[in-house]
This record gives sequence, C-alpha cells and structure tokens, in this order.
Amino acid sequence: MSVNTPRILHIITGLATGGAERALCNLLYGGLSERFNNYVISLSDEGTVGQDIRSLGVPVSALGIRIGRPSLAGLLKLRRLVREFQPDLLQGWMYHGNLAASIANRFALGRPALVWNIRHSLYDLAHEKPMTRQVIRANRFFSSSPDILLYNSHVSRKQHENFGFASLNGRVISNGIDVKRFCASSEARKHVRSELGIPANALVVGHVARLHPMKDLPMFLEAAADLALRFPVAHFLLSGRNVASGNKMLEQLLPAELRNRFHLLGERGDVPELMCAMDVLASSSSYGEGFPNVLGEAMACGIPCVVTDVGDSALIVGDTGQVVPPRNSAAFAAALTELFNLSQQARIDLGQQARRRVNENFTLASIVKQYEDLYRDVIAK
Repeated sequence: MSVNTPRILHIITGLATGGAERALCNLLYGGLSERFNNYVISLSDEGTVGQDIRSLGVPVSALGIRIGRPSLAGLLKLRRLVREFQPDLLQGWMYHGNLAASIANRFALGRPALVWNIRHSLYDLAHEKPMTRQVIRANRFFSSSPDILLYNSHVSRKQHENFGFASLNGRVISNGIDVKRFCASSEARKHVRSELGIPANALVVGHVARLHPMKDLPMFLEAAADLALRFPVAHFLLSGRNVASGNKMLEQLLPAELRNRFHLLGERGDVPELMCAMDVLASSSSYGEGFPNVLGEAMACGIPCVVTDVGDSALIVGDTGQVVPPRNSAAFAAALTELFNLSQQARIDLGQQARRRVNENFTLASIVKQYEDLYRDVIAK
C-alpha cells in the first residue's frame, strides 16, 4: 500500500464468533482491507475470527487481557502497538473496545481521529453483568469525546441517547450482508438435509445463535415444541456456540418423543449452507440485539423470518416475515404456524421478497462504502 494510505487501527473486545466480530471481518473482506492500511487489536485473544482477518493480509495482535481485569502489561503493549502503527483513525468496537480506543488515543502521537462503534441495544441495564454496567456508564461519561459515535441500529442509538450518551456525534450504519456468499442453493439444501437425515418434504425452522440469555432459546424451544406436536413434518435446525447435542439443559426443554426432530449442531462454519436447508429462520432474542446478522443472511438466502421486535429486527424484515413481541412463546408459535400454512410457492415468493429487501438496503458493498466515506471524512477534518 502507498505510504499515504490512511491507517485504521481497530480495537475490539475479543474475536470469538459473534455479531460485532463478524461485522468487522466482513467489512475488511468487503473492501476495507484494500482501501485502508488496517490493524486489528483484540483486548483478549484471537478467538475464532482472528485467523480469518489475518488471511486478508490484515495484522492481528491480542493483548491477553481478561475482560474486567485490566493489566499493566496489556496497557504497555497497547501503548507500544499504537505508537508503532501510528494510526490516522482509531476505531473502537463494543463497550470495552471503545474505552480502550479512547485510552489508545491518549497514547498516540498526533491525536488521530476517534470513532466508537456500539453494537448492542440497551433495553435495561439490569440485563448486563455488573462490570459491563460500569463500562457502559463509563462509555456514557466519555461519549462526547469520539468524533463519531457509530451504531448499527436506530433503536440502539435512540436507547443510548435516552440513557445519556452524546447525541450530536451519533450516526447509524447498518450491518452489511454478503449477498454472493449468502444465496439460495438447491445443492446445499439437499446436501445438508441428507447429512442430518432430514426428509426432503420436511418444513425446517432454523435458529442460528450462541447459547446466551439474550437469545431466549428456552422461549424458542417452547414455541418449537408446540409446532412440532401439530406439524409432524416440522424439523428444527439449531446452530451456535454451546447449542449442541448432549447439552442436557436444552434437551430437558424438549419432550423425549420430539428430540429426533431437533438437530443441535453446535458452532458451525457452513452457516450459508445450513440456511439453504431451512424454510423459515427464527430469531427469538428478548433484548440486546442491534442489527442481527443472521436475519439479513437468511433473507439473502431467500428465507422468510419470524423475529421478536428487538433492536432493528422489525425494520430489517419489513413485510417479508413475521414480527412478534419478545418473551411470548404463544405469539412466536402462531407466527411460525402462519408461515407453515402458506403454500410452498407463497413461502418461496416471500423469501424472494426478503432477498430483494437485502439487495436494496443492506448489501455489504453499500455498507463498506458508507464506512469508507465516514473514515475519509473524519480523517480529513
């Protein structure tokens, strides 16, 4: 790269599989890695995403800090890396990463531009861990210091500003969906169903999320069990960290006679292929979501979605799926039933509308361009 290429230093809480981590990787893959000189620092470790970022030619360093327990060694390493890289812009990711980016800004020579990136909605501070609550309050206190306070959902921006975050520097850029990677494939559909022993005529509901209270998996399983009792052709494909067969807590939520129709796959690297095997995608979160990647990804695969009205989920889905209140298994089951009762062609048509909606509003290329324009504008000021 040219010596004049702007240098962007991304500081993120960690690089385990998650929405923010994947969003960063997607942006780099979608063009940021070619248009800027990027460097990624993880406060903890390289997780599952670090190698993917490094494969794009973007260097990655991990500070080895245990979240909630800052270390002098970690801070000294951060100071050294910042001074060696000499960024033109510091981009924080998530609450801890935002604070670290502000600290790094103090270490830097010449005071680079500073952007925070908030990826979380804020329905109730009580949902968060005690230490995270303090970090959110610290974010609020320092929220006027970044040049731009970036959110990935309109609901998140409104909630944080109502909580006291600075509003003058707020901006919303949605997540971007790689519509080339996420697209319908009859081959993938057949392959996944064959692998899992799912009949070709089954109606498959998918759920892609890690095991976490905010995802409200128990509510989804309650609605799914109700659906399974009424639709013998229904199968359920679940993938995500710790959502695996052998998880006794999850299996106890299902009647024994239904368990053979619930496929708990754990964390998988072939999510686009898994989505092609689905007829409906379910997102059951009760709080915390900003812009759930899985919704846009499933829609790009031509899969209609049933979602809870959390974060920007309703805005993303529009009229191409079903939106229900959170924590309401009866409403969720009714919405799934409505999609099940459609003809196969009607579901396909709805899925095609969903893909068009993604193409019109949330393509990775368009979101990368928004980030590029923002970075160049802020650096130029």
